Amino acid sequence: MTEYRRNFVKGGSYFFTVALADRSQNLLVDHIDALRKAFRSVKAEYPFVLDAMVVLPEHLHCIWTLPAGDADYPDRWRRVKAAFSRGLPDRSPRSLSKVRKGERGIWQRRYWEHTLRDDNDWQRHMDYIHYNPVKHRHVEYVADWPYSTFHRYVEVGIYQRDWAGNAEVSSGQFGEV
Repeated sequence: MTEYRRNFVKGGSYFFTVALADRSQNLLVDHIDALRKAFRSVKAEYPFVLDAMVVLPEHLHCIWTLPAGDADYPDRWRRVKAAFSRGLPDRSPRSLSKVRKGERGIWQRRYWEHTLRDDNDWQRHMDYIHYNPVKHRHVEYVADWPYSTFHRYVEVGIYQRDWAGNAEVSSGQFGEV
């Protein structure tokens, strides 16, 4: 198997996509309090800025900015995933491989990471994150999805509440990032 090489920039900002192993489940929204608790506990011990986030039923997207001199996002993700998994009832049987690795099989082992290069790259990913519930047809309007930092950005005047809501959206504006 080809070894995947991640990019590490100390103090950098990163876009992530993290998904459940079973994409038919709704664990992330059904157990949103456990996910929030996992993030809070990891951030308290291993600080990072959560610039943006959207939580969908079976995957999430977010942007993190790490402290100066620190590029260890893999350890933070390992801890977030583990804390969330420990917060769920243990109902599913596990393979011997998962037992040996201490995994419950809730999360996909890998995740997507992209180092943000500049302000334009950062803004494209912010928009992608916030538009994602509409893209996946969970809601018709961005403002209707409750599990998103979009609401925080509306409060401070960065996005308008009806952003991307009424106008026709060109596919290029919110396409894949």
